[in-house]
Amino acid sequence: MINPGPEDFFWRSMELPDELLVGAIDSHVHAGPVLSSNPGHTDPIEIAVEARAAGMRAIVYYDVFGGASGTAWMVNRHVPGIRTYGGYLMNSGHGGLNPRAIKTALHIEGGCRMISFGSHCTYHQASREATVIDGQRVPLHQAYPKFAADELSRAVRIPTSGTIPEELAEILELVAERPEVYLNTGHVSHDEVFRIVELAAEYKIAKVLVAHPARGLLSIDEQRELAARGVFLEGALVDIFATGVPLTHYYVEREYIDRGHELPQTRQPVADYFETLRAVGPEHIVLGTDYGVRNLPTAVQGMRTWITLLLDYGFSTEQIRHMTAENPARLIGIDQDQEPARSRIARYPEPT
Repeated sequence: MINPGPEDFFWRSMELPDELLVGAIDSHVHAGPVLSSNPGHTDPIEIAVEARAAGMRAIVYYDVFGGASGTAWMVNRHVPGIRTYGGYLMNSGHGGLNPRAIKTALHIEGGCRMISFGSHCTYHQASREATVIDGQRVPLHQAYPKFAADELSRAVRIPTSGTIPEELAEILELVAERPEVYLNTGHVSHDEVFRIVELAAEYKIAKVLVAHPARGLLSIDEQRELAARGVFLEGALVDIFATGVPLTHYYVEREYIDRGHELPQTRQPVADYFETLRAVGPEHIVLGTDYGVRNLPTAVQGMRTWITLLLDYGFSTEQIRHMTAENPARLIGIDQDQEPARSRIARYPEPT
């Protein structure tokens, strides 16, 4: 297939999205197990089998409750033909900023490739998750004093100035020792993003990714500034295509389910979203789906949608490969992998 540019939009083949899916990497996939209150997450083996059939190169599993390296280890043993990786989210269920948990995660069989400051359990995120009372959005910490006392009080926060806690310093040292591992900002605030990037440079951490919710808090100029420092910026399909129902139950308590999405929200126009990607520069962007729940398409279908949308908005195949294959490979250090590519065990054989 000739490499089409924006002027060739109307002449691209129907097969081009599938061709570009070959070798792609979804660096943000959620897979079970999850809480019994939210059992609709995809089986990680099913995801890998579908991705392999599409010719994808790799998958990175996220687990909002902690680590996914064990999941990746299991999948790699039983699904040849594709490589999967895991990461660790510093969730409150495992002590938040807990150096022992990080040290353990980095030594789990299979190889941890990401350490994240967390999603639902960062102070920024937890203080904004909400329930709906009498048709109004009410933050959980206001609706439930027990949530404020027991959960918000121990949510992860990054000091934006001054001395950092010893626990955080030890965590940064642990990540710096592993050049194949990247630091993920998680769902932190605007100011925390810049503090994390500064600390990463101070501790000589090789790679940093600004997670998609945090990136959404930054102006284009700020994103360009971070890109100039060598930081990767994440885009997730869930920012464009998601449902109006809760996607993740982080807390066991029914009343703590984040229901804020049930009410109408103002979203950035899709065209503006893609212009932001273009303005920041595809060479700095890593695209993933953030999919893996049953009320959304599969993660592989999501990556195909990403690619199709990028073509629709005039991105070249070279730019698309940057964001969906080359940059993710650099981020997760896939070429630094010293382990055997596959196990001899193959209970899910290659498709014929």
